[in-house]
Amino acid sequence: MLRSVKYTLLTLLFTLPCSTLHADPLKSLEQWLSAAPLSNERLSDLASQNFAAEPLSADQAAAAAEHLWRARRDFLKTERQAEFDNRQLVIGDLKMPFWYRAFGDPPASGRRLFISMHGGGGAPPAVNDQQYENQKRLYQPAEGIYLVPRAATNSWDLWHQGHIDQFFDRLITDMIVFENVNPNQVFIMGYSAGGDGVYQLAPRMADRLAAAAMMAGHPNEARPEGLRNIGFTIHMGAQDSAYGRNSVAADWGRRLKTLQDADPKGYVHSVTLHEGKGHWMNLEDKVAVPWMSEFTRQPWPARVVWVQDDVLHKRFYWLQVDPGTARAGDQIIAEVQAEKIRIIECSRTDITLLLSDRLLPLDNPVTVEMPDGTSHVLPVQRKLSVMAASLLERNDPAGIASASLSLAIPAKP
Repeated sequence: MLRSVKYTLLTLLFTLPCSTLHADPLKSLEQWLSAAPLSNERLSDLASQNFAAEPLSADQAAAAAEHLWRARRDFLKTERQAEFDNRQLVIGDLKMPFWYRAFGDPPASGRRLFISMHGGGGAPPAVNDQQYENQKRLYQPAEGIYLVPRAATNSWDLWHQGHIDQFFDRLITDMIVFENVNPNQVFIMGYSAGGDGVYQLAPRMADRLAAAAMMAGHPNEARPEGLRNIGFTIHMGAQDSAYGRNSVAADWGRRLKTLQDADPKGYVHSVTLHEGKGHWMNLEDKVAVPWMSEFTRQPWPARVVWVQDDVLHKRFYWLQVDPGTARAGDQIIAEVQAEKIRIIECSRTDITLLLSDRLLPLDNPVTVEMPDGTSHVLPVQRKLSVMAASLLERNDPAGIASASLSLAIPAKP
């Protein structure tokens, strides 16, 4: 009789669906999260947990993202309380003080955030301090957090050096955590040297932004292709001829129009050269604030155009590359069409696709069409290990990937 019972139990064990043989990964995640705060080390450790390798359904992945972000937010709120109270970010030897003021009643979806960069540049610290104070008084959104950072250096390129991306990423996260900013309604703007920064930062940080406004600046070597999924507005005094700023602004308007003509669903832009105005536009440019306010970020857009800047990034929307092999000028164009991913252009030999059901359904294998016209049907699985890696890389609750595909890219014939 005992042997019969054992045989029956073994038979049931081997005939049960696989999903019944494992603990619910969501319950395992909740228990694991309750043990300690979700620090960077804990996020790294999560990927090695057995339950993190279990496949998830779409509903499980959505619930897991909420659990992960709630735990991560609680940790960040404790870890960063001092820097937020001090109104100063520190990265290495650099410090970035900031000031902000809230306007209007906060929407249920969270506040807008306007990061406004001051002018100045290659000047004594006292000059840039004065420009910082002046920037605080320039603009007032109807609703949102108006935030002015003080540049960490006093060089001419104070707003587009490589550390700015890190500072702004941290600043955005802090404002999401402490002031309930909507991660899909973040905007950057800047005047003069701050406008230089907008030209540079908006294309390379577009995946964190809803829109950007450039006032009285110069782009230097920046390119506009990465602006495909955000609103971008330029305001320039028609008489602001120093460094050719007015003619360059008009040229960028033409370039954006050409890009939009070829891609009508992207590159929403507005360019205004204010007649009779020089470098100071007498606040006629303030109309940029309500213009930007109408935009909402698309964290998972159907089409991505990525031109790698000389300040290298690992991720842009749902595209990812190995930072060790990234090169300035690398270009990738990819889109989702009829639930198929098309890699239209790629100057690299390998990329990783970060996936979410917000981009396309992941219950079935994903079809990927390569630049050479070949197609591949590839299995995908949502996993907590991918979600943990995504959140570790970027504290963005709307941008958590649940699956990934690493691709070798064949050259076009």
